[in-house]
Order: sequence, then structure tokens, then C-alpha cells
Amino acid sequence: MRAALAAATVALLTGCSAPAAEAATSLDGTAWRLTEIQSMDDAQGTTAVPADQRYTVDFGVREGESGPAAFQIDCNRGSSTWQMSIDDSGTSGRLTFGPIAVTEMACPPGSLDQRVSRALTAVRGYLLQDGRLHLSLFADSGILTWEPVD
Repeated sequence: MRAALAAATVALLTGCSAPAAEAATSLDGTAWRLTEIQSMDDAQGTTAVPADQRYTVDFGVREGESGPAAFQIDCNRGSSTWQMSIDDSGTSGRLTFGPIAVTEMACPPGSLDQRVSRALTAVRGYLLQDGRLHLSLFADSGILTWEPVD
């Protein structure tokens, strides 16, 4: 009886752990807020996002290979599609956005909206580490660091 109960418990726990691991590595249904922009150009260094500016990405649930993405780019909003493939580590892989449609409001002086808009079109990969999402840009030109939206 104990052996059967132990086997059933192991089977139940094994069956339950796979979806949790998958959910931890998938961006489906998650929302993130931009905290910093790291340039690979030493002259630019790392730029912290000012507290009065808002940059978010909401990853919709994929149906097939792609899903919807919604952006808040300071005073503008954007929409696109996204695709990802997870590598063997389960915490990184390829990530790209389709063409991004963005409203064209004139944000206040000092806004990073144009820089962030350009960077989003150059996203090529991602890494989930220490509760943050790091999006790497084409040709190692930079990294966008995001934290989960509360």
C-alpha cells in the first residue's frame, strides 16, 4: 500500500511540475516595465528610465507561433506581434517583434520614447534572470532590462 501511495505521489508531483516549469520560461500572458537601457557603447553606458516615464510591454498569449504584444512607450502606445523560441536552458532564447505600430504623440523633452521605439525593433533574444527580463538587441548593440509589472 505504501509503495503504491509513494508511486502515485511521485507521478502526481512529476505531472504537476512540468507545466510550472513551462510557465516559468514562457512570456505568454506576462507584463514587464522597462527599468534600464544598457548600451554596448561605453560613451553611452547605462541609462536608468526616469521615474516619470512609463515603458511597458504586455505579451499576449500565443496562438501557434506568434501572439499579440502591446506597448506603452512613454506618452505613446504601440502594438505588434511577438515570437519566441526557448533554448535548452529554459530561461533564454530567441525573441522578435513584428512591425510595431506606434501612436505619434509628442512626448515631453527628455523622453526616451524614440530610443525605446528603435530598440524594440532590434530585439533578437531574451534572458530571464533574477526575476528580470533582459532583451538583447541586434548585433550586440544593447540590452533592455525589464521587471514584472505588479
